[in-house]
Order: sequence, then structure tokens, then C-alpha cells
Amino acid sequence: MAYTTNPKMPKVRRDAVRLVKYRKWSIRQVAKHLGYAPSTISRWCQKDPTGGWHEIPTESSAPKTSPNALPRDIVKAIIDKRTKRNRCGQVVHQELLRDGIKVSLSSVQRTLERTNLLKKRSPWKRPHDYAKRPQALYAGALLQCDTIHIIAPDGSRIYVYTVIDLYSRWAYAAVVNKIGAQPSVVFMAQAQKRAPFKFEMIQTDNGPEFTKWCTHGWERLGIKHRHGRVRKSNDQAHVERFNRTVQEECLDKTTHNLSSFADALKLYLPYYNSERLHMGINYQTPEEVLRRC
Repeated sequence: MAYTTNPKMPKVRRDAVRLVKYRKWSIRQVAKHLGYAPSTISRWCQKDPTGGWHEIPTESSAPKTSPNALPRDIVKAIIDKRTKRNRCGQVVHQELLRDGIKVSLSSVQRTLERTNLLKKRSPWKRPHDYAKRPQALYAGALLQCDTIHIIAPDGSRIYVYTVIDLYSRWAYAAVVNKIGAQPSVVFMAQAQKRAPFKFEMIQTDNGPEFTKWCTHGWERLGIKHRHGRVRKSNDQAHVERFNRTVQEECLDKTTHNLSSFADALKLYLPYYNSERLHMGINYQTPEEVLRRC
């Protein structure tokens, strides 16, 4: 780390040296003018032999040598182990111990990081297995799934699973008191039984209820799973719009508890799929689109 992080300091040092060597000010005058100690101005003048025509960069405050530094042969052994097989720091550490080289795991990790041989983890969520996004050319080709989180008046949480077909806008929703990989699989099995077409691929966000265990469960149902991009909410635009619709037209008009939401959805979903006109499909209902498939 540098002594100071002020980006203007190289120019300040240059101007101070110029005042002394070019303007012929005394060191005390310059120190009083800039607010620094005379000894500091003197050191700056010694570092710049040009007479104040070049900026004096800020040097690192790290010591050039350390009594506790690893010997060069150990550092070379760590680098050789890493570059030979590209194994992680823990394996490199154990291999060095087997070779009779005594070194701590933290020293191995620091050496790998200092030499840019340590692969750092991203602070964002890790990407899932990539699956190409298909075009929604027919019913079931691509659906989007999501969850709605609602806090009841008593402080408890109510969750609503939602899924919508991008081609026909056919949708389904169910109320649960807990979300997770297993509830996601159970919900999708229920949705598939009620849908008049076969689900081929479901797209979700990167929530904890849609992990690889959910992917494996959906694969057992014969359904492929893909994740949208991290922090790209537009990838889930269709289901997010359905979430807003079902809340405004159904859930917000009933008592906030599990049984009331379930009863309201039983009445609302048939209306949504068979009676409600959708602008996105030329003012048709999902059932009318499915009849022509």
C-alpha cells in the first residue's frame, strides 16, 4: 500500500521542488507555504535532480525485505508445483509437506496470490450450466418460472410459485408455505398435470429455490432447466409481468393467508387462461391460442 492515496501528491512534490530549485525559495518558506515539514521538502528535493520539472510518484510503503519472508527456494517450489499440474493451494501444500518442505498453508496461498496464480472467486453468484435459450415457436417450448414473496399481517411469509408459457401465455400458480428445490419440483409436476401441452424447458432466475437439485428434479420429469443471466431481470420479463398481474387482480383483493390465497387462485386462473384478453397475443385468450396449435 502507498503512503498516501491522494492523486495530486506527485504534482505537489514537483511544485515544491520547483519553488526551491527554480524560484530560489528557501526550504522553510516552501514548507510554510505548503504546510509540510522542512525535512519532507528536503527529501523531495533530493529525489528530483531535474529541478522540479517532473512529477515525483508516490512510492509503496511495503518494506523491500522482511525477516519472515519465505526463502526463494520454497517460493520457487510452490510456483513449480502450481504450474506443473495446476492444482489448488491445499494440494500444493500437502505435496510440499510430503517432499519434506515445511511451510504453512497460508504462506502457500499468499505466494500464489502474490504471483497471480490463485484463481479468485467472483463476488457475484456463480453461473450455472449453460443451456441455449430456445425460441418460443410453440406451446411448451419455453416457459418462465418464479416465486412471489408476501409477508402476512402476523409476520409470517407466504410464497406463490408462478409459471407462464411464452408462446400461449398460459399460466399457473400455487401457494406454498415454504420454497426450495423439492417444492419447486412438486409445483412443476402439478403444473404439468394441469397444462394441455408438454413442458420442454423452464427458465428461472438464480434464486436458492432453483438450484442444481431443482434442475435434477425437473430432468426426472422430462423438463430441461436453464437460468437467466445474473442481475438481468429483463430475462424474466414475462413471468415478472404475470406476477404483478396476479397480485393486482387477485391476491391483493383477498385476505393475506394461505387458504384465502389458494381459494382465490382457483377462481382466478381459469379466468386468466380462458377469458382474460392478452395484448401480447393480439387480444386473445391463452386457450384460443392453444386451440390453433
